[in-house]
Amino acid sequence: MEKTLPKMGAVRARIIPPNAPAVETLHQSTAIISLMARGWESKSVEAQQEEAAGRNIREKPRLTREGAARLREGENLRLALQSVVQQLKRSHNARHRAMLEQAQADLERKIQELGA
Repeated sequence: MEKTLPKMGAVRARIIPPNAPAVETLHQSTAIISLMARGWESKSVEAQQEEAAGRNIREKPRLTREGAARLREGENLRLALQSVVQQLKRSHNARHRAMLEQAQADLERKIQELGA
């Protein structure tokens, strides 16, 4: 007795009973595998894998704790500067704009000093 599952696309999936003849099982398994593998035919997966393996991957030099801290600090300053610039674009109050301009100048100075 063979059970069928709901129709999936143009192919009807079937559950193969354990007592099915080996030839039928092999035929159905091959059909399922060929349906699944069809999408990979147009993509040269093997060529892509060889290309990726052949590339020289340069390792990044390991950072010291101090270097990592400087990198984080520089990134934090850049993000803060970006936030201040966005606020400055939206601000209409003269006092608030003056405060933001001062903060922008201060952040730019700190970034320059850090050399980041």
